[in-house]
Amino acid sequence: MTLSNSLATMDVATSLHPYTDARAFEATGPLIMDRGDGIYVYDSSGKQYIEALAGLWSVAVGFSEKRLLSAAMQQMEKLPYYHIFAGKSHEPSIRLSDKLVEIADDQRLSRVFYTNSGSEANDTIIKLVWFMNNALGRPQKKTFLARNKAYHGITIGAGSLTGLPNNHRDFDLPAIPVVHLTCPHYYRFGIDGESEAEFTQRLLVEAEHTILQKGPETIAAFIGEPVMAAGGVLLPPEGYWPGIEALCRKYDILLVADEVITGFGRLGTSFGYKKFGFSPDIVTVSKQITSSYMPLGAVLFGERIYNAVADNSHKIGTFGHGYTGSAHPVATAVALENLKIIEERDLIGNAAKLQDQFQDRLSQLAELPFVGEVRGVGLICAVELVADKASKRPFSKPGRVGTLAMQIGHEQGLIFRSIGDTLALCPPLIVTEDQISEIVARMHRVLTLTVAQIKALGID
Repeated sequence: MTLSNSLATMDVATSLHPYTDARAFEATGPLIMDRGDGIYVYDSSGKQYIEALAGLWSVAVGFSEKRLLSAAMQQMEKLPYYHIFAGKSHEPSIRLSDKLVEIADDQRLSRVFYTNSGSEANDTIIKLVWFMNNALGRPQKKTFLARNKAYHGITIGAGSLTGLPNNHRDFDLPAIPVVHLTCPHYYRFGIDGESEAEFTQRLLVEAEHTILQKGPETIAAFIGEPVMAAGGVLLPPEGYWPGIEALCRKYDILLVADEVITGFGRLGTSFGYKKFGFSPDIVTVSKQITSSYMPLGAVLFGERIYNAVADNSHKIGTFGHGYTGSAHPVATAVALENLKIIEERDLIGNAAKLQDQFQDRLSQLAELPFVGEVRGVGLICAVELVADKASKRPFSKPGRVGTLAMQIGHEQGLIFRSIGDTLALCPPLIVTEDQISEIVARMHRVLTLTVAQIKALGID
Protein backbone atom coordinates (compact mmCIF):
# COMPACT_ATOMS: atom_id res chain seq x y z
CA MET A 1 0.00 0.00 0.00
CA THR A 2 1.37 3.43 -0.95
CA LEU A 3 1.64 6.26 1.57
CA SER A 4 -1.22 8.04 -0.19
CA ASN A 5 -3.50 5.01 0.05
CA SER A 6 -2.49 4.47 3.66
CA LEU A 7 -3.34 8.07 4.54
CA ALA A 8 -6.65 7.86 2.69
CA THR A 9 -7.62 4.72 4.60
CA MET A 10 -6.62 6.35 7.86
CA ASP A 11 -8.61 9.48 7.04
CA VAL A 12 -11.79 7.55 6.22
CA ALA A 13 -11.40 5.54 9.43
CA THR A 14 -10.77 8.43 11.81
CA SER A 15 -12.06 11.79 10.51
CA LEU A 16 -15.37 13.61 10.28
CA HIS A 17 -14.99 16.26 7.57
CA PRO A 18 -16.83 19.60 7.60
CA TYR A 19 -19.34 20.32 4.83
CA THR A 20 -19.13 16.72 3.62
CA ASP A 21 -21.58 13.86 3.08
CA ALA A 22 -19.91 11.45 5.50
CA ARG A 23 -21.32 8.27 3.95
CA ALA A 24 -20.40 9.35 0.42
CA PHE A 25 -16.92 10.23 1.67
CA GLU A 26 -16.46 6.70 3.03
CA ALA A 27 -16.86 5.41 -0.53
CA THR A 28 -14.73 7.99 -2.34
CA GLY A 29 -12.05 8.88 0.20
CA PRO A 30 -10.14 12.17 0.30
CA LEU A 31 -8.30 14.20 -2.30
CA ILE A 32 -5.08 14.64 -0.34
CA MET A 33 -3.19 17.87 -0.98
CA ASP A 34 0.55 17.73 -0.52
CA ARG A 35 2.02 21.15 -1.32
CA GLY A 36 1.30 24.58 -2.76
CA ASP A 37 3.11 27.07 -4.97
CA GLY A 38 1.63 30.46 -5.85
CA ILE A 39 -1.91 29.92 -7.14
CA TYR A 40 -1.29 26.19 -7.60
CA VAL A 41 -1.66 23.21 -5.28
CA TYR A 42 -0.49 19.64 -5.86
CA ASP A 43 -2.10 16.46 -4.61
CA SER A 44 -0.29 13.45 -3.19
CA SER A 45 0.15 11.97 -6.67
CA GLY A 46 1.83 15.15 -7.90
CA LYS A 47 -1.10 16.41 -10.01
CA GLN A 48 -1.28 20.19 -10.32
CA TYR A 49 -4.47 22.22 -9.77
CA ILE A 50 -5.20 25.90 -10.08
CA GLU A 51 -6.67 26.76 -6.68
CA ALA A 52 -9.30 29.13 -8.04
CA LEU A 53 -11.03 29.55 -4.68
CA ALA A 54 -7.85 30.62 -2.82
CA GLY A 55 -8.38 27.72 -0.40
CA LEU A 56 -11.57 28.92 1.26
CA TRP A 57 -11.76 32.44 -0.21
CA SER A 58 -8.69 33.30 1.80
CA VAL A 59 -5.13 32.84 0.54
CA ALA A 60 -4.36 36.33 -0.76
CA VAL A 61 -0.59 35.97 -1.23
CA GLY A 62 -0.58 32.43 -2.60
CA PHE A 63 0.45 29.09 -1.12
CA SER A 64 4.23 29.48 -0.87
CA GLU A 65 5.02 32.91 0.59
CA LYS A 66 8.31 32.47 2.43
CA ARG A 67 8.03 35.84 4.18
CA LEU A 68 5.07 34.53 6.16
CA LEU A 69 7.03 31.42 7.09
CA SER A 70 9.89 33.61 8.25
CA ALA A 71 7.59 35.88 10.26
CA ALA A 72 6.10 32.86 12.02
CA MET A 73 9.50 31.31 12.75
CA GLN A 74 10.97 34.56 14.11
CA GLN A 75 8.00 35.05 16.43
CA MET A 76 8.10 31.40 17.48
CA GLU A 77 11.70 31.84 18.53
CA LYS A 78 11.03 35.07 20.42
CA LEU A 79 7.63 34.52 22.07
CA PRO A 80 5.78 31.46 20.72
CA TYR A 81 2.67 32.08 22.78
CA TYR A 82 1.23 34.53 25.20
CA HIS A 83 -2.27 35.68 26.01
CA ILE A 84 -3.71 39.17 26.39
CA PHE A 85 -5.98 38.40 29.35
CA ALA A 86 -5.89 40.55 32.49
CA GLY A 87 -4.02 43.46 30.96
CA LYS A 88 -1.19 41.48 29.38
CA SER A 89 -0.11 42.27 25.83
CA HIS A 90 2.66 41.79 23.27
CA GLU A 91 4.11 43.76 20.37
CA PRO A 92 2.59 41.92 17.37
CA SER A 93 -1.00 42.31 18.58
CA ILE A 94 -0.48 45.96 19.53
CA ARG A 95 0.99 46.80 16.14
CA LEU A 96 -1.69 44.83 14.29
CA SER A 97 -4.52 46.66 16.09
CA ASP A 98 -2.97 49.96 15.10
CA LYS A 99 -2.61 48.74 11.51
CA LEU A 100 -6.20 47.52 11.26
CA VAL A 101 -7.53 50.85 12.50
CA GLU A 102 -5.31 52.60 9.94
CA ILE A 103 -6.60 50.40 7.08
CA ALA A 104 -10.23 50.85 8.15
CA ASP A 105 -9.73 54.62 8.02
CA ASP A 106 -13.14 55.30 9.55
CA GLN A 107 -13.79 57.15 12.80
CA ARG A 108 -16.44 54.56 13.68
CA LEU A 109 -13.75 51.85 13.76
CA SER A 110 -11.09 52.58 16.36
CA ARG A 111 -10.96 49.45 18.55
CA VAL A 112 -10.04 45.79 17.91
CA PHE A 113 -10.93 42.52 19.65
CA TYR A 114 -9.21 39.30 18.50
CA THR A 115 -10.63 35.82 17.88
CA ASN A 116 -9.40 32.68 16.12
CA SER A 117 -11.86 32.71 13.23
CA GLY A 118 -14.62 34.57 11.45
CA SER A 119 -17.24 32.44 13.17
CA GLU A 120 -15.87 33.43 16.56
CA ALA A 121 -15.70 37.06 15.47
CA ASN A 122 -19.40 37.08 14.56
CA ASP A 123 -20.23 35.17 17.73
CA THR A 124 -18.32 37.82 19.66
CA ILE A 125 -20.42 40.54 18.04
CA ILE A 126 -23.58 39.03 19.49
CA LYS A 127 -22.18 39.00 23.00
CA LEU A 128 -20.56 42.42 22.60
CA VAL A 129 -23.82 44.03 21.48
CA TRP A 130 -25.88 42.31 24.14
CA PHE A 131 -23.36 43.31 26.82
CA MET A 132 -23.45 46.90 25.58
CA ASN A 133 -27.23 47.13 25.52
CA ASN A 134 -27.54 45.66 28.99
CA ALA A 135 -25.00 48.21 30.18
CA LEU A 136 -27.05 51.00 28.60
CA GLY A 137 -30.26 49.82 30.27
CA ARG A 138 -31.77 48.44 27.05
CA PRO A 139 -32.26 44.75 27.90
CA GLN A 140 -34.91 44.29 25.18
CA LYS A 141 -32.61 45.42 22.35
CA LYS A 142 -31.27 41.97 21.45
CA THR A 143 -32.69 40.88 18.06
CA PHE A 144 -30.46 40.72 14.98
CA LEU A 145 -31.54 41.29 11.40
CA ALA A 146 -29.77 39.11 8.84
CA ARG A 147 -30.61 37.83 5.36
CA ASN A 148 -31.60 34.52 3.80
CA LYS A 149 -28.59 32.90 2.11
CA ALA A 150 -26.22 34.83 4.39
CA TYR A 151 -23.20 33.06 5.81
CA HIS A 152 -21.74 34.30 9.10
CA GLY A 153 -20.17 31.15 10.51
CA ILE A 154 -21.03 27.89 12.23
CA THR A 155 -20.87 28.43 16.00
CA ILE A 156 -24.23 28.46 17.77
CA GLY A 157 -24.52 32.24 17.60
CA ALA A 158 -22.91 32.87 14.21
CA GLY A 159 -24.69 29.81 12.81
CA SER A 160 -27.97 31.35 13.92
CA LEU A 161 -27.15 34.52 11.98
CA THR A 162 -26.37 32.41 8.92
CA GLY A 163 -29.33 32.07 6.57
CA LEU A 164 -28.60 28.73 4.89
CA PRO A 165 -31.03 25.89 5.65
CA ASN A 166 -28.44 23.10 5.96
CA ASN A 167 -26.57 25.14 8.57
CA HIS A 168 -29.71 25.14 10.70
CA ARG A 169 -31.27 21.77 9.93
CA ASP A 170 -31.06 19.32 12.87
CA PHE A 171 -28.71 21.69 14.76
CA ASP A 172 -31.70 23.34 16.50
CA LEU A 173 -30.78 26.72 15.05
CA PRO A 174 -31.42 29.63 15.18
CA ALA A 175 -30.76 29.70 18.91
CA ILE A 176 -30.81 33.48 19.31
CA PRO A 177 -33.40 36.12 18.36
CA VAL A 178 -32.77 36.75 14.64
CA VAL A 179 -34.99 37.66 11.69
CA HIS A 180 -33.84 36.69 8.20
CA LEU A 181 -34.92 39.13 5.51
CA THR A 182 -35.22 38.53 1.76
CA CYS A 183 -31.95 37.69 0.05
CA PRO A 184 -30.86 40.74 -2.01
CA HIS A 185 -30.22 38.78 -5.23
CA TYR A 186 -32.10 40.43 -8.09
CA TYR A 187 -31.65 37.58 -10.60
CA ARG A 188 -33.24 34.98 -8.33
CA PHE A 189 -35.59 36.99 -6.11
CA GLY A 190 -36.70 39.88 -8.27
CA ILE A 191 -40.35 39.68 -9.33
CA ASP A 192 -41.22 39.46 -13.04
CA GLY A 193 -41.38 42.98 -14.45
CA GLU A 194 -39.68 44.48 -11.41
CA SER A 195 -36.69 46.74 -12.11
CA GLU A 196 -33.55 46.52 -10.01
CA ALA A 197 -34.40 49.88 -8.42
CA GLU A 198 -37.89 48.61 -7.55
CA PHE A 199 -36.36 45.43 -6.10
CA THR A 200 -34.08 47.52 -3.89
CA GLN A 201 -36.99 49.62 -2.71
CA ARG A 202 -39.06 46.53 -1.93
CA LEU A 203 -36.25 45.12 0.24
CA LEU A 204 -35.84 48.40 2.09
CA VAL A 205 -39.60 48.59 2.71
CA GLU A 206 -39.51 45.02 4.03
CA ALA A 207 -36.61 45.85 6.36
CA GLU A 208 -38.34 48.95 7.73
CA HIS A 209 -41.65 47.12 8.12
CA THR A 210 -39.85 44.38 10.10
CA ILE A 211 -38.17 46.95 12.34
CA LEU A 212 -41.47 48.68 13.06
CA GLN A 213 -43.34 45.41 13.54
CA LYS A 214 -40.79 44.05 16.02
CA GLY A 215 -40.21 47.48 17.57
CA PRO A 216 -36.97 49.45 17.06
CA GLU A 217 -36.35 49.15 20.80
CA THR A 218 -35.87 45.36 20.29
CA ILE A 219 -33.57 45.42 17.23
CA ALA A 220 -29.90 45.44 18.19
CA ALA A 221 -28.08 45.16 14.87
CA PHE A 222 -28.26 44.44 11.16
CA ILE A 223 -25.49 42.13 9.92
CA GLY A 224 -24.57 41.49 6.32
CA GLU A 225 -21.74 40.55 3.98
CA PRO A 226 -21.09 43.31 1.41
CA VAL A 227 -21.16 40.46 -1.15
CA MET A 228 -22.80 37.21 -0.03
CA ALA A 229 -20.03 34.79 -1.00
CA ALA A 230 -20.94 31.42 0.51
CA GLY A 231 -24.57 31.93 -0.50
CA GLY A 232 -23.48 31.94 -4.15
CA VAL A 233 -21.54 35.21 -4.74
CA LEU A 234 -24.68 37.32 -4.56
CA LEU A 235 -24.20 41.02 -5.30
CA PRO A 236 -26.42 43.66 -3.68
CA PRO A 237 -28.68 45.64 -6.01
CA GLU A 238 -27.79 49.28 -6.59
CA GLY A 239 -28.65 51.52 -3.65
CA TYR A 240 -29.21 48.64 -1.24
CA TRP A 241 -26.40 49.28 1.24
CA PRO A 242 -26.84 53.07 1.56
CA GLY A 243 -30.56 52.40 2.08
CA ILE A 244 -29.90 49.84 4.81
CA GLU A 245 -27.48 52.21 6.52
CA ALA A 246 -30.08 54.99 6.49
CA LEU A 247 -32.59 52.70 8.20
CA CYS A 248 -30.04 51.70 10.83
CA ARG A 249 -29.26 55.34 11.60
CA LYS A 250 -32.97 56.23 11.70
CA TYR A 251 -33.84 53.53 14.24
CA ASP A 252 -30.59 53.40 16.28
CA ILE A 253 -29.60 49.94 15.01
CA LEU A 254 -25.93 48.96 14.78
CA LEU A 255 -24.74 48.13 11.26
CA VAL A 256 -22.33 45.19 11.05
CA ALA A 257 -20.26 44.47 7.94
CA ASP A 258 -19.09 40.86 7.78
CA GLU A 259 -15.86 41.34 5.82
CA VAL A 260 -14.45 37.88 6.52
CA ILE A 261 -14.28 37.20 2.75
CA THR A 262 -14.41 40.70 1.25
CA GLY A 263 -11.78 42.30 3.49
CA PHE A 264 -8.21 43.18 2.45
CA GLY A 265 -8.63 43.53 -1.28
CA ARG A 266 -10.99 40.91 -2.66
CA LEU A 267 -13.24 43.51 -4.30
CA GLY A 268 -10.42 45.82 -5.41
CA THR A 269 -10.87 47.94 -2.27
CA SER A 270 -9.53 47.50 1.26
CA PHE A 271 -13.02 46.60 2.51
CA GLY A 272 -16.32 45.83 0.86
CA TYR A 273 -18.14 48.63 2.66
CA LYS A 274 -15.95 51.11 0.78
CA LYS A 275 -16.89 49.46 -2.51
CA PHE A 276 -20.60 49.84 -1.84
CA GLY A 277 -20.59 53.22 -0.14
CA PHE A 278 -21.65 52.69 3.46
CA SER A 279 -20.09 53.12 6.89
CA PRO A 280 -20.57 50.28 9.41
CA ASP A 281 -20.44 50.45 13.20
CA ILE A 282 -18.76 47.04 13.47
CA VAL A 283 -16.60 45.03 11.05
CA THR A 284 -15.52 41.40 11.31
CA VAL A 285 -12.43 40.11 9.52
CA SER A 286 -10.53 36.84 9.18
CA LYS A 287 -9.28 34.69 6.25
CA GLN A 288 -7.16 37.12 4.17
CA ILE A 289 -5.86 38.86 7.30
CA THR A 290 -3.19 36.12 7.44
CA SER A 291 -3.89 34.55 4.02
CA SER A 292 -5.08 31.71 6.29
CA TYR A 293 -1.48 30.72 7.07
CA MET A 294 -2.51 31.07 10.72
CA PRO A 295 -6.00 31.09 12.31
CA LEU A 296 -6.99 34.65 13.23
CA GLY A 297 -10.13 36.76 13.34
CA ALA A 298 -10.91 40.23 14.61
CA VAL A 299 -13.78 42.57 15.41
CA LEU A 300 -13.39 46.29 14.70
CA PHE A 301 -15.70 48.77 16.43
CA GLY A 302 -15.75 52.30 17.76
CA GLU A 303 -15.70 54.43 20.88
CA ARG A 304 -19.45 54.45 21.43
CA ILE A 305 -19.47 50.67 21.85
CA TYR A 306 -16.13 50.62 23.62
CA ASN A 307 -17.16 53.18 26.25
CA ALA A 308 -20.34 51.32 27.14
CA VAL A 309 -18.47 48.01 27.38
CA ALA A 310 -15.54 49.55 29.28
CA ASP A 311 -17.86 51.19 31.83
CA ASN A 312 -19.71 47.93 32.38
CA SER A 313 -16.48 45.94 32.70
CA HIS A 314 -15.44 48.39 35.41
CA LYS A 315 -18.77 47.95 37.17
CA ILE A 316 -18.59 44.13 37.02
CA GLY A 317 -14.84 43.92 37.42
CA THR A 318 -14.09 42.29 34.06
CA PHE A 319 -15.19 41.83 30.45
CA GLY A 320 -15.83 38.11 30.73
CA HIS A 321 -15.15 37.07 27.15
CA GLY A 322 -12.06 35.90 25.26
CA TYR A 323 -10.17 32.94 23.85
CA THR A 324 -6.91 31.22 24.79
CA GLY A 325 -5.63 32.09 21.32
CA SER A 326 -7.00 35.65 21.20
CA ALA A 327 -4.30 37.83 19.58
CA HIS A 328 -1.89 34.88 19.39
CA PRO A 329 1.57 36.41 18.90
CA VAL A 330 2.50 34.14 15.97
CA ALA A 331 -0.82 34.70 14.21
CA THR A 332 -0.68 38.46 14.66
CA ALA A 333 2.97 38.56 13.52
CA VAL A 334 2.01 36.65 10.37
CA ALA A 335 -0.95 39.00 9.83
CA LEU A 336 1.32 42.05 10.03
CA GLU A 337 3.68 40.59 7.42
CA ASN A 338 0.78 39.47 5.23
CA LEU A 339 -0.75 42.96 5.26
CA LYS A 340 2.68 44.43 4.52
CA ILE A 341 2.98 42.18 1.45
CA ILE A 342 -0.50 43.16 0.27
CA GLU A 343 0.53 46.82 0.51
CA GLU A 344 4.04 46.49 -0.95
CA ARG A 345 2.87 44.48 -3.95
CA ASP A 346 -0.31 46.52 -4.30
CA LEU A 347 -2.46 43.40 -4.39
CA ILE A 348 -5.58 45.49 -3.81
CA GLY A 349 -4.59 47.47 -6.90
CA ASN A 350 -3.96 44.19 -8.73
CA ALA A 351 -7.52 43.08 -7.98
CA ALA A 352 -8.85 46.42 -9.18
CA LYS A 353 -6.71 46.26 -12.35
CA LEU A 354 -7.62 42.69 -13.26
CA GLN A 355 -11.28 42.70 -12.29
CA ASP A 356 -12.49 43.78 -15.74
CA GLN A 357 -10.56 41.00 -17.47
CA PHE A 358 -11.68 38.46 -14.86
CA GLN A 359 -15.34 39.45 -14.97
CA ASP A 360 -15.56 40.09 -18.73
CA ARG A 361 -13.91 36.82 -19.71
CA LEU A 362 -16.04 34.80 -17.31
CA SER A 363 -19.22 36.60 -18.37
CA GLN A 364 -18.75 35.13 -21.86
CA LEU A 365 -19.51 31.72 -20.35
CA ALA A 366 -23.15 32.86 -20.15
CA GLU A 367 -23.42 31.94 -23.84
CA LEU A 368 -23.10 28.23 -22.97
CA PRO A 369 -26.19 26.03 -22.47
CA PHE A 370 -27.54 25.77 -18.92
CA VAL A 371 -25.62 28.84 -17.72
CA GLY A 372 -28.26 31.09 -16.16
CA GLU A 373 -26.19 33.94 -14.72
CA VAL A 374 -22.53 34.88 -14.43
CA ARG A 375 -22.01 37.46 -11.69
CA GLY A 376 -19.20 38.96 -9.72
CA VAL A 377 -17.15 41.96 -8.64
CA GLY A 378 -13.43 42.40 -8.10
CA LEU A 379 -11.75 38.98 -8.06
CA ILE A 380 -14.78 36.96 -7.01
CA CYS A 381 -17.27 35.47 -9.44
CA ALA A 382 -19.92 32.78 -9.79
CA VAL A 383 -21.54 30.82 -12.60
CA GLU A 384 -25.09 29.68 -11.82
CA LEU A 385 -26.30 26.63 -13.75
CA VAL A 386 -30.00 26.20 -14.39
CA ALA A 387 -32.25 23.66 -16.12
CA ASP A 388 -33.89 26.34 -18.26
CA LYS A 389 -32.23 29.66 -19.07
CA ALA A 390 -35.38 31.51 -20.15
CA SER A 391 -37.39 30.79 -16.99
CA LYS A 392 -34.34 30.52 -14.65
CA ARG A 393 -35.76 27.17 -13.53
CA PRO A 394 -33.31 25.30 -11.29
CA PHE A 395 -32.53 21.62 -11.68
CA SER A 396 -34.99 19.26 -10.01
CA LYS A 397 -32.33 17.86 -7.69
CA PRO A 398 -30.35 20.86 -6.38
CA GLY A 399 -26.62 20.33 -6.12
CA ARG A 400 -26.35 17.32 -8.44
CA VAL A 401 -25.02 19.32 -11.38
CA GLY A 402 -22.77 21.42 -9.16
CA THR A 403 -21.18 18.30 -7.68
CA LEU A 404 -20.73 16.85 -11.15
CA ALA A 405 -19.05 20.06 -12.34
CA MET A 406 -16.74 20.09 -9.32
CA GLN A 407 -15.63 16.52 -10.06
CA ILE A 408 -14.95 17.44 -13.69
CA GLY A 409 -13.06 20.48 -12.43
CA HIS A 410 -10.74 18.23 -10.44
CA GLU A 411 -10.14 16.15 -13.57
CA GLN A 412 -9.29 19.34 -15.47
CA GLY A 413 -6.99 20.62 -12.73
CA LEU A 414 -9.27 23.42 -11.54
CA ILE A 415 -10.56 23.80 -8.00
CA PHE A 416 -13.62 25.96 -7.36
CA ARG A 417 -16.54 25.82 -4.94
CA SER A 418 -19.87 24.27 -5.87
CA ILE A 419 -22.66 25.97 -3.93
CA GLY A 420 -25.71 24.01 -4.92
CA ASP A 421 -25.54 24.41 -8.71
CA THR A 422 -23.53 27.63 -8.54
CA LEU A 423 -19.79 27.44 -9.23
CA ALA A 424 -17.75 30.04 -7.36
CA LEU A 425 -14.26 31.31 -8.19
CA CYS A 426 -12.06 33.49 -6.00
CA PRO A 427 -8.36 33.18 -6.96
CA PRO A 428 -5.47 34.43 -4.81
CA LEU A 429 -4.87 38.17 -5.15
CA ILE A 430 -1.44 37.48 -6.68
CA VAL A 431 -3.10 36.08 -9.82
CA THR A 432 -1.78 37.40 -13.16
CA GLU A 433 -3.43 38.18 -16.51
CA ASP A 434 -2.07 34.97 -18.03
CA GLN A 435 -3.30 32.93 -15.09
CA ILE A 436 -6.77 34.45 -15.36
CA SER A 437 -6.79 33.41 -19.02
CA GLU A 438 -5.91 29.88 -18.00
CA ILE A 439 -8.59 29.83 -15.27
CA VAL A 440 -11.21 30.89 -17.81
CA ALA A 441 -9.97 28.35 -20.37
CA ARG A 442 -10.16 25.52 -17.84
CA MET A 443 -13.57 26.71 -16.64
CA HIS A 444 -14.82 26.69 -20.25
CA ARG A 445 -13.67 23.07 -20.62
CA VAL A 446 -15.33 22.15 -17.33
CA LEU A 447 -18.64 23.67 -18.38
CA THR A 448 -18.51 22.14 -21.86
CA LEU A 449 -17.98 18.69 -20.36
CA THR A 450 -20.66 19.35 -17.73
CA VAL A 451 -23.18 20.33 -20.41
CA ALA A 452 -22.40 17.11 -22.27
CA GLN A 453 -22.99 15.10 -19.08
CA ILE A 454 -26.26 16.91 -18.33
CA LYS A 455 -27.54 15.94 -21.78
CA ALA A 456 -26.15 12.40 -21.67
CA LEU A 457 -27.67 11.68 -18.25
CA GLY A 458 -30.94 13.43 -19.02
CA ILE A 459 -30.67 15.68 -15.96
CA ASP A 460 -33.53 18.16 -15.68
